[in-house]
Amino acid sequence: MFSRIASRLHAETNPLYSIRAQIESRGGQILDLVSGNPNQHGIFFPQEPLEASLIRGARQARCYHPDSLGQRPAREAISSYYRNQGLAIPPENILLTPGTSISYWYCFKLLADEGEEILCPRPSYPLFDYIAEMSGVRMVSYPMDEARAWAIDLDRLEASISTGTRAIILISPHNPTGHVASLDEIHGLAEIARRHDLAIISDEVFSEFLFESQVLPRAAASAAPLVFTLNGFSKMFALPGLKLGWMTVSGQSDQVKDAIRSLELISDTFLPVNEMVQAAVPAIFEEGGTFLRFYAREIAQRWMEARRILSRCAHFTFVEPGGGFYVTLKLQSIEEEPAAQAILATDHLLAHPGYFYDIDPDHLVLSFIQEPEIIRNGFLRLSAALEHVSRCP
Repeated sequence: MFSRIASRLHAETNPLYSIRAQIESRGGQILDLVSGNPNQHGIFFPQEPLEASLIRGARQARCYHPDSLGQRPAREAISSYYRNQGLAIPPENILLTPGTSISYWYCFKLLADEGEEILCPRPSYPLFDYIAEMSGVRMVSYPMDEARAWAIDLDRLEASISTGTRAIILISPHNPTGHVASLDEIHGLAEIARRHDLAIISDEVFSEFLFESQVLPRAAASAAPLVFTLNGFSKMFALPGLKLGWMTVSGQSDQVKDAIRSLELISDTFLPVNEMVQAAVPAIFEEGGTFLRFYAREIAQRWMEARRILSRCAHFTFVEPGGGFYVTLKLQSIEEEPAAQAILATDHLLAHPGYFYDIDPDHLVLSFIQEPEIIRNGFLRLSAALEHVSRCP
């Protein structure tokens, strides 16, 4: 009755989440140390200006006149955002989407035929496997080097390219390592893309959350032949429920023109972006500047608090993230999966084992955007739980 893709998407519940379900079925409370949803951690866009912008948006969207690329005022606001970042991205080269996951799907369908390849970083995000499966493309990983602060291994990346490779995914700041690609890495990636005539899909959803640098090096500012830059309101303005994302297209003019023409047709097939939300985009950018500055400072402060506590634990080391919401812990003489299951079953703390993200053993992945009291309580409990695990045979 179902397609081959549908049958491949079915999977048994992961053992870690089976333990979680058992605890919750008994009424137990779990402290989630992985969630990256800012709303779950006390961070919200100011309610009054948000409501006002959505009310105005609802009025403007009363008469339905869709635009395949997205409403022009929204694209102009996004163009202005990039202009303030030093990038000239005209509204004609911007496409609105219902979020970054759909942006990836658009890119995969645009760039690769059935069975062709997209290079993605390892560690990676589990969502890619499902999007690739539904797109009919193969994900081929290129390594990031933990010994070099999770730097991109450009030589091994280039060695991974085959005649079936169509694009390279760059995530910066990276999820889950927090690595921010340097200018040298960006230039090296662009040169590889130029030599092999590949597109770059640049995921910048954590672009506003930098800890060491004031400016994010961007693939769109490089000499790459074709770059799709992905971002959205979910992380930028702590508005995941608005489901508003975008992609910009930059590079060689003929390739950009062809890409936009095809993307416009793909988008026109679905017209998936809420018109009221589109109409509210300019006001959210205008009203959100003060909030965004507070939000970025708050995330940085929460990381510093997490860092202070994590640095005291003898059972793991970590590379300090340059940005984003996550940190990856390298366990010392502790196996990741039994550890993650034990601290969940015994201490009701949820952390992800590294293999969820295709990281070599043994690691745990945490988010550090919890409220400060939860960071102090939860991370101290995690350290104590790992101490107990280390003593068990």
